[in-house]
Amino acid sequence: MEPEGLVQRVRPASGDPAGALVLLHGRGADELDLQPLVDALDPQRRLVGLTPRALLQLPPGGNHWYVVPRVGFPDPDTFRASLELLSTWLQKLPEETGVPLERTVIGGFSQGAVMAYALALGQGRPAPAGLLALSGFIPAVEDFALDLEDRAGFPVAIGHGAYDPVISIEFGRAAHERLEEAGAAVLWRESPIDHTIDPRFVSDLRGWLRNVIA
Repeated sequence: MEPEGLVQRVRPASGDPAGALVLLHGRGADELDLQPLVDALDPQRRLVGLTPRALLQLPPGGNHWYVVPRVGFPDPDTFRASLELLSTWLQKLPEETGVPLERTVIGGFSQGAVMAYALALGQGRPAPAGLLALSGFIPAVEDFALDLEDRAGFPVAIGHGAYDPVISIEFGRAAHERLEEAGAAVLWRESPIDHTIDPRFVSDLRGWLRNVIA
């Protein structure tokens, strides 16, 4: 289940999958980085868990979804290339896993959260079951726009550290406010941490994920 040019790690469900969980890693990481989070969010292995690896290899090392000229504003060319690749990969997942997109939650951390926002809410894109965004931001990119129409009740979970020195908490707050105004059902957690994932929020996300896929 690896389309050309995209390495991924798949954690199978323990039986017939109730859904799927896609988690996109952050800057400088790889497809193994969020595998523990897949298990933490779905300990009963009801879901297929998928963690793809970004294609770009950039300083200071590791894999990246896009070049960062300025936080909040990804480089348009590399952002669009990754978005196109991920979009093609997502289109093939139902055939490979037996799980339709409407039963698939798309999430990520840091750069991965940025790509998750784009995949789940981008204009003209089909809606997944839900969106999980940890320590990221809604991207501002030329010729890219969100579609926030008809999002009433759309499940979104956003977590961000109040002391994040990499991606300011203001980006998380802005995403929270914007999606609530669009009518999405937003679970928001602002934690007293830096650029990392709050383990206390993970327990809440476990229940959130069960409800989204129910």
